[in-house]
Amino acid sequence: MRYMLTHRVLEDDPTSWEPNPELIERMNAFVGKLTARGVLLGAEGVQRTGAVVRRRGTAIRSVDGPFAEAKEVVGGFLIVSAADLAEATAVAEEYITCFAGVEEMSVEVRQVAEMEDVEPYLGG
Repeated sequence: MRYMLTHRVLEDDPTSWEPNPELIERMNAFVGKLTARGVLLGAEGVQRTGAVVRRRGTAIRSVDGPFAEAKEVVGGFLIVSAADLAEATAVAEEYITCFAGVEEMSVEVRQVAEMEDVEPYLGG
């Protein structure tokens, strides 16, 4: 099964957005380890700014980031292959240790919906 591990950081914490050499070294080692184990399917960080597109009824509105209404924002993600949620959560617990020095953050673990998960809803 595929799982997405999304790390969330405080939007206004500079240590979350300005990686130091130690963080980069830890992250490279972690990514190398996951690659060697054959579980890493993708990994990316994201830039601090962006946009939010909202729909309310039929009205669609875009707002530039940063995202003032959120305390935590997505800082990046991994896509991993894991047997179950427990295994994916163990990877997330290892992943979060890469961010030593970041005072507050979280990693959300969600199973990726595969086609067989949505086929019952296709009505055919």
